[in-house]
Amino acid sequence: MTHLDAVFAAAARARRAVFMPYLVIGHPDIETSLALVEALAAAGADLFELGIPFSDPLADGPVIQKATQHALDHGVTVALCLAAVRELRDRGIQAGFNLMGYFNPILAYGLERFCADAAAAGVDGVIVPDLPPEENGELAAACRDHGLALIRFLAPTSTAARVQMVTQQAEGFLYLVSLTGVTGARDALPADLAAFVARVRALTTVPLAVGFGISTPEQAHSVAQVADGVIVGTGIVKRAAGPDPVTTVREFGQTLAAAMRRA
Repeated sequence: MTHLDAVFAAAARARRAVFMPYLVIGHPDIETSLALVEALAAAGADLFELGIPFSDPLADGPVIQKATQHALDHGVTVALCLAAVRELRDRGIQAGFNLMGYFNPILAYGLERFCADAAAAGVDGVIVPDLPPEENGELAAACRDHGLALIRFLAPTSTAARVQMVTQQAEGFLYLVSLTGVTGARDALPADLAAFVARVRALTTVPLAVGFGISTPEQAHSVAQVADGVIVGTGIVKRAAGPDPVTTVREFGQTLAAAMRRA
């Protein structure tokens, strides 16, 4: 059983979904971003999506775009992100870590080198939103060689053929995009989200985590009833940019972790 498998299995035994917060490494600065991970882990986060800053984050809305640009402006690189993960492991954080990054910086770093260094740092999975399944073979092989899960995406607009392809490739968990569009808070989640999750679940036993648009404990609790994991990004990143970010994010994380309980 991999670390990711163990995280989802433990949550299932406790009758709750996995709480997966998203943070940008280096936002608002490196040390604070590390403290935010520690605070969320203490609040009950099971698994993290840690963003590698990129200049053209096409899947992200304005809040995360601004945060990643801020990190880039302050010199955050792929190498610094890997060092941040190593530091978090050295500090004793046991939660799962997924690095979320766009393909160009990973390619520039070197696919084999990136996977080797990520595994050595303590990363469990890699999420690359702009790498389609038809083109992920080289990175998938490098991940496999170093014991990393390459996390795949499905969206409500995915065709039956695409769902079939991606579920056959799936490892670690599947990232289900709850809606069409970019990341960001929404007033309501799609009415057909449960049906989308069920459509994918019929084809795979890999855990299903839902992200995009989940910004309140009430929304998170609703998603936790149908999915194995709940990903919250914009609501956390927005609070990380405010006053007393560690306390504010910790308190928000506590409400989200409590919302993972299944009815």
